Amino acid sequence: MARKGKPVDAVAYMRTSTSTNVGDGKDSEKRQRAAIEAYAKSAGYMIASSDWFYDAAVKGADPVTARPGFAAMLERIAGNGVRTIIVESPDRFARDLAVQLAGHDYLKNLGVALVPASAPDFFLEDTPTAVLVRQVLGAIAQFEKATIVAKLKAARDRKREKVGKCEGRKSYAEANPQLVDLAKQLSKRRPRLSLRQISAELESSGYLTPRGLPFSASAVSSMLGH
Repeated sequence: MARKGKPVDAVAYMRTSTSTNVGDGKDSEKRQRAAIEAYAKSAGYMIASSDWFYDAAVKGADPVTARPGFAAMLERIAGNGVRTIIVESPDRFARDLAVQLAGHDYLKNLGVALVPASAPDFFLEDTPTAVLVRQVLGAIAQFEKATIVAKLKAARDRKREKVGKCEGRKSYAEANPQLVDLAKQLSKRRPRLSLRQISAELESSGYLTPRGLPFSASAVSSMLGH
């Protein structure tokens, strides 16, 4: 419902679950910002440019008080007196049902209203029906998230069975087989070289870490398969 008279100050909160949805050209932040701006304009809210808060790559199951962007927003609210937070949707605030309800109660105890642009009354109504709807929708969002996680795990398991590895850092042998071959050749020298001596030999041959430093003894040990 549109407000009459002077716009009411509000702050905006956005969240993305994974780093793949973070950064220039990604849809998530742009979509959330557009939805919040459109609702704020139609409902008579004013969001200052400094009152946008974003938790990038923060899971929806993480407690709201453990999120850096959320903590910064609470600090801002404490200083500017704003008592309305606008989010794109309830699951952008928190996808996990328990976190969602606990987070809403936490804000309510602070006297702060939480308004999802997609369902403005979602957290404002306290009728039994509204409470039930919040719980059901929260449970559905939680179920959808669990389903996605299960599907991704199944896909990773299938790929792992097929190729042996599908995630995590590449081993030295995968990233630079020539480096590993040389390290193994050096390890066969007599008299035997220490791990640090092998690192020094690798350095003299032009092999360094991405940061331009000699390989540590533990890194050399990993190359040798110890």
